[in-house]
Amino acid sequence: MNETEVGQYWNRNAPVWTNLVRAGYDVYRNYLNTPAFLAILPDIKNKEGIDIGCGEGYNTRLLAERGAILQAIDIAPVFIESAREMEREFPSGIHYGVARATQLPYQNECFDFAVSFMCLMDLPEPEKAIQEAYRVLKPGSFFQFSIEHPCFKPPYLKKLRNTEGKTYAVELGSYFSGNDGEIEQWIFGNTPQQIKEQTPQFQVPRFHRTLTFWINAVIKAGFTIEEINEPCPSDEDIRDKPSLQSAAVVAYFLHIRCRKP
Repeated sequence: MNETEVGQYWNRNAPVWTNLVRAGYDVYRNYLNTPAFLAILPDIKNKEGIDIGCGEGYNTRLLAERGAILQAIDIAPVFIESAREMEREFPSGIHYGVARATQLPYQNECFDFAVSFMCLMDLPEPEKAIQEAYRVLKPGSFFQFSIEHPCFKPPYLKKLRNTEGKTYAVELGSYFSGNDGEIEQWIFGNTPQQIKEQTPQFQVPRFHRTLTFWINAVIKAGFTIEEINEPCPSDEDIRDKPSLQSAAVVAYFLHIRCRKP
């Protein structure tokens, strides 16, 4: 599967995805993954940055609240139009555009930072996107991205639950079996049952890569890794949002911040 085909899937997912995330049903993003990402993000006030794979713009808007001057791109036009609608209603100075992560429409060395939230693992050639991020960054600038954790979200995953329904372990397999666009169908677990019954599931192309692949892709692009994070919910987080409990058993997300020399 190529990048154009991937974009077509995400464009079809975009209307339902936007409605559900704006209704607050992406609990893992709102209460674990994005807060942990922002907690390790360097100061971006008055700095020019790019959000690669911005979707409908939720995380981009959070970056704008920190004072960044932002460009944001996504391959799915429906996502970009939703983001632009929000920008027109609540202006943040964000410029959104349709573009590929592997072919960024910007000159060399024009940004102070780059970010990507949960996008790169959905690409058939994520190493090219990492190289593009390197190209558009000024020397000394950073690139921070989040992905599904390659060690704990391999092609085979089964949650093992106790009699109370709590996850106590995760059964994993096929870690070294990279797949090439296998379609996974799912919907946010916190979506109310009535809405689930009336809503088509997302169709998401899956491209599993090993941890070795990701670390080497960053190094080969020319970056120096400076921080790695594996978000884990606190006991308080789990009491507030019980569905986060299994994310305290294994790490579902991986954050990497690297810098261009």
